[in-house]
Amino acid sequence: MQAGSADIATELHIDLTRQRLRLLRCGDTVRDYRVSTGANGIGEIGGSGMTPRGLHLVRARIGAGAASGSVFRGRRATGEIWSPTLHAAHPKRDWILTRILWLSGLERGRNRLGCVDTFRRYIYIHGTPAAYPLGAPGSHGCVRMANDDIVELFEHVPVGTRVLLHE
Repeated sequence: MQAGSADIATELHIDLTRQRLRLLRCGDTVRDYRVSTGANGIGEIGGSGMTPRGLHLVRARIGAGAASGSVFRGRRATGEIWSPTLHAAHPKRDWILTRILWLSGLERGRNRLGCVDTFRRYIYIHGTPAAYPLGAPGSHGCVRMANDDIVELFEHVPVGTRVLLHE
C-alpha cells in the first residue's frame, strides 16, 4: 500500500463514548487505541469545540518523518519539540504534536459544507503531550492520541482512508 493511495480494506472507527479508536483491516480490528475527543462533547457546528460524528475520510497526512513531540501550528512544524518547559512558556496553546491526519466529512449537511464542515473546522487526529489524559474528553474538538500511537497509526493510514466517528 502506498502512503498516498486509499486502501478500501483499511478503516478507522472512533467510539466517542468509549474514547477509543480502532484500526480495522477487512473488518477485523488490528489495533485499538485510547483517545481524547472534544471536552465540549459531541457536535458538528463550527466553533463549538465539539467532535463531529459521521463518515469522514483522511484528506491530508501531515508530519511524515517529524520527530515525536514535534509542535505544529497552522499545520506547519514550528521547529519546536514539546517539553514541560515549552508548555509552561505557552500554557494556553492547543498542543498539536508529532503527526496530523486531517479529516473531511462525507455527509452533506451533517459534517460537510456550511457551518458543519469538518475540514473547514480543522478537525484532526493528532498527537498530544503525555501530560494530557487519554480515555476522557479533553480536546478542542480534535481526536488526540499518544505520540507513539499516532506515529504507528500514521504508517497504516493513507489519504482517502474512511473514518467513522460514532457514539
